[in-house]
This record gives sequence, structure tokens and C-alpha cells, in this order.
Amino acid sequence: MESTDVTSSVMAYALKDASSWWDDINNSPIWENRIFHVLAGLYGLGGAVALIQLIRIELRVPEYGWTTQKVFHFLNFLVNAVRSLVFAFRQNVQHIKPEIFQHFLLDMPSLAFFTTYALLVLFWAEIYYQARAVSTDGLRRSFCTINAVVYGIQIVLWLILWWKPIPVVLILSKIFFAGVSLFAALGFLLYGGRLFLMLQRFPVESKGRRKKLQEVGYVTTICFSCFLVRCIMVCFNAFDKAADLDVLNHPVLNLIYYVLVEILPSSLVLLILRKLPPKRGITQYHPIR
Repeated sequence: MESTDVTSSVMAYALKDASSWWDDINNSPIWENRIFHVLAGLYGLGGAVALIQLIRIELRVPEYGWTTQKVFHFLNFLVNAVRSLVFAFRQNVQHIKPEIFQHFLLDMPSLAFFTTYALLVLFWAEIYYQARAVSTDGLRRSFCTINAVVYGIQIVLWLILWWKPIPVVLILSKIFFAGVSLFAALGFLLYGGRLFLMLQRFPVESKGRRKKLQEVGYVTTICFSCFLVRCIMVCFNAFDKAADLDVLNHPVLNLIYYVLVEILPSSLVLLILRKLPPKRGITQYHPIR
């Protein structure tokens, strides 16, 4: 009985100590600045890597214009650069009036992140259907339509919040973005999974095939996981004020959230997709029209 009491006391003390540590960091202006500067630095580094890769690809195949790969790296650079600036000047952003501009600066990069990685889904869907001799004419139109609808709904929600900041509309805005994240996760699961299984059935064993199989498998797992985690965390953010990601006094939560759903996955994907295209004989390269 005494042993049980001692164990309970130790666990209670540990939980209290952990809670105290969390509150101490969240309530410390010094730690707030450090964490937001770390986030700004990590996003800045990610943006620099994406820009360097874009320049390397352009120097390798300048004649192909804006290919899917180039657009992907450019959007990665754009998202990371804007995030870096927002976190570097987070306190200034927090005091921008009207408040709708704060939502725009914090949420627009998230939508651009969705578009960036939806490009991978589009690319894989084209490869999958072409391999099965199915027309891909409508895929790009569908991609543009989906993005236009997503941005259109989000802009309408922003305008409503600007006109009259109703708490219910703010919750709807967050639920909508959680739904967009879930949709992206399912897209990776559907087309990444289909392409992975199709490559697995190829009879020819070669180093190139194995590498492509691993690449698709890793990227699918990473992107599906990050968008699913984002969906779950945004849902908590919508209904639990203690999980609000858009305020200054939750720096630890911001660090965990943005590292898990953007910084870590984008870094891993850039690492996996670092290979440059060949100079000649490119058959799988698709320009964005």
C-alpha cells in the first residue's frame, strides 16, 4: 500500500514539474523570442535549400521552362521564406490591425504548402494513369479547380471575419483547413499508394526501380503523416483555446506544430527528391501550362 502511495506521489510530482516547465517557458519573453527565432532560422534554411535546388535544376535543364519539379521547389522556397519573415517579426505581426491580416499572414502559407505538395499528387497521378494508358487531360484542370475552390472558400471566410469577427466563423475556418489537410493526406495515400504498388509489380529488378520505389514510399508516408497530424492538431486548435496556435504565449506548441507538419516533412522530402534531372532524354518531365 505504501509503495502504491509513493508511486502516485512521484507521478503527481513529475506531472506538476512538467506542467511547471511548460508554463515557465511559455510565460518567458526570452524563451518566446528564442523559439520564434529558431523557427524563423529553420524556415530560412529550408527556403535557402529549396532555392539552391531550383537554381541547380534551372542550370541543368533551362530549355524545359517551368516544369512540375521547378514549380514545386519555387513554391517550397516561397512558403519557407514567408514563414521565416512572419516568425522573425512575429510580435509585429501579432499587433497588425485589422486582425484579419494576421489570419492572412499565418494561414496563406499553409494554403500554399497544400498547393506545393498537391503538385506531387498531381505528378504521381499523371505517371500512374499514363502507365495504364489512361488519358490525363483532365488532371491538371482538376488540380487548378480544386485549388481555386479551396482558396475561394478561404477568402470568403476571411472576408466574413473582416466584416464581422464571429467566433463560429473562425471555428469554421479552422475546420475547413483541417478538412483540406485530410483531403491532401488521402490524396497521397491514394495516388502514392497506387504508384508504389504499380512499381512493386514491375518484373525488372534494377537499382533505378528500387530507388524510385523507395522514393515514392518514403514521400507518401511522410506527406500522409504530416497532413494527418496537421488535420488533428488544427481540429484541437479550433475547439480548445489552450491549443491556440495563433497567439504569442504558446511558443512551445508553435514549435512542436510547425516542426511536425511543415519543417521536418519538407526537409525530408527535399532531401529525398534532391536528385537532378538528366540533361538529355527526359521523358517524365511535364511543364506547367
